[in-house]
Amino acid sequence: MSAAGRWRRRIRETLDVVVARDPSIRSRSEALLHPTVLTLLGHRTGNRLYRGRHYRSARLVCLVTKAITGGIEIHPGARIGRRFFIDHGSGVVIGETAVIGDDVSLFHRVTLGSTGWWHDRARAEQEAGEPRRHPRLGNGVTVGAGATLLGPITVGEDALIGAMALVLHDVPKGAHVRAPAARTHERDEPS
Repeated sequence: MSAAGRWRRRIRETLDVVVARDPSIRSRSEALLHPTVLTLLGHRTGNRLYRGRHYRSARLVCLVTKAITGGIEIHPGARIGRRFFIDHGSGVVIGETAVIGDDVSLFHRVTLGSTGWWHDRARAEQEAGEPRRHPRLGNGVTVGAGATLLGPITVGEDALIGAMALVLHDVPKGAHVRAPAARTHERDEPS
């Protein structure tokens, strides 16, 4: 199959994923305007430039894509698998060495970030030759709204990370990680 044929097949696959995972989208033509499609188009272009060592051009594509999508920021060095989906998308941040498997879904305000160069664990791993600073998500992972995953952690296949969870350690395959839920307390009645 030609490169153009593969490209068209990937676009159709992405449009089908958007229609399947977002009930408000009713057709492929409507899916063309979904943030996931625009984000992936920008990221795949930026990633190709990044791999070709055209770093400034890759960053420019990333910056323009972020402006068009309302704040979805994916470093052009991140690796993203097939059938990736971002629901709503605003405020999503994905770092340079993040690796995302196939069939992964993220919701708005998700961060796949590093712990920072000042953090001892990250520094020790870099000194040991480990270049990865960001999370690796296995196939079929879902990450809920506002979740933050930091450092070179691995999230196993089919894991579910709940909304607002802070994840700093590896997550096994199929696990569910939940943030503490809010609790309702009765107001104290004035005496």
